[in-house]
Amino acid sequence: MTLFPQITLTFMLYFLILSPTPSFSFNLTSLLSTFPELSTFTSLLSSTPPLTADLSHRTSLSLLAVPNTYLTTDPHLHNLSPSALADILRYHILLQFLSWSDLQHLPPSGKLVTTLFQTTGRATNNFGSVNITHSPNTNTVTIHSPAPYSSSNATVLSQLKMLPYNLTIFTVDSLLIPYGFDLMASETRPSILLNITKTLIDAHNFNVAASMLSASGVVNEFEAGEGGSGITLFIPVDDAFADLPPSVSLQSLPADQKAVVLKAHVLRAYYPLGSLQSTANPLQPTLATEAMGAGSFTLNISTFNGSVAINTGIVQAIITQTVFDQNPIAIFGVSKVLLPREIFGKNPIVSAKSPPESSAPPPYEDASSPTGFDVQPSHLSSPPGFGEDVSSDVASVYGSELFVFLLCCINLYLIL
Repeated sequence: MTLFPQITLTFMLYFLILSPTPSFSFNLTSLLSTFPELSTFTSLLSSTPPLTADLSHRTSLSLLAVPNTYLTTDPHLHNLSPSALADILRYHILLQFLSWSDLQHLPPSGKLVTTLFQTTGRATNNFGSVNITHSPNTNTVTIHSPAPYSSSNATVLSQLKMLPYNLTIFTVDSLLIPYGFDLMASETRPSILLNITKTLIDAHNFNVAASMLSASGVVNEFEAGEGGSGITLFIPVDDAFADLPPSVSLQSLPADQKAVVLKAHVLRAYYPLGSLQSTANPLQPTLATEAMGAGSFTLNISTFNGSVAINTGIVQAIITQTVFDQNPIAIFGVSKVLLPREIFGKNPIVSAKSPPESSAPPPYEDASSPTGFDVQPSHLSSPPGFGEDVSSDVASVYGSELFVFLLCCINLYLIL
């Protein structure tokens, strides 16, 4: 055999093994802005920052967009609170890529598809999902709640745009309302106006965090977030700060980075403990995600031995107590400071005084995904999603060894 085919084959194997996995990214509101007939729906999406954050790490979606003709006459849009509007829009985002052909070949019983609203924990039973049916007689596709006798339904008008295996935009003739959804709940809910700093001081175990929140000024932003979809705070106990290794000095950080660290402890939505224990979407964006960009400063929330575990990629903490829980505010005490890997590096942080081995959750890389949770990438700063590059860990860790082994096998084959 000639040398040229051998070199070509070797180069091709090297390219395939070590090349990064291609990634795909898109901006949903930017795509919708090219369709004037969806301008009102697009405006609603773009004016809801928590929803944008929810979508920051997701692919394989189907969007049910309502054209202006149907949306402007919909009575449900009047006097909606921001939180109610965000949840209704979440109900129009299906967590599955579906093409027009898929809809045309649905079984007679229909297909139950989870929406983004179901992942919030605020939906009753499976009423955060939609049932999609196809009538072969009229060739119409209908979307409605899985609840019996639900009055909210819509007909699919057309497939407006498709980005294969990542996104399909369908138009529907009505706004969909989840079954049992109280449109006025947020409007009639009394404002709590909770003083977060005072609440932490009164709890007697959060003096360090209360001092940092007050000095940084971010507590004002947190309290402003009590409206809308609510807010969830994970506050480290005083011992968690004492347990930080000498290499980690929060006080020496610039003011802007210190603010980001504090924001990385907060979710832009109200999650009671039960919702955290059963969330279908363990990878959650934080207020720092909104400030620093999609896919960054996320928290991975799972369960461990009956407790809620929170992982940043280099630190894993558990919820130790409920400080305050009344819709729309939840404050939980956590065992460790949730140090973001984007600031403190990629290596796990070793505590100055390690807790007993039996009481500490295992490192995230070694932890098995609990029942009902999807296995998430260990590098939380780059989850698969919009605008993120996903590189092959196999290539980076084992690429050279694998390549040498395959090359030896090929050479042996060519010789024989």
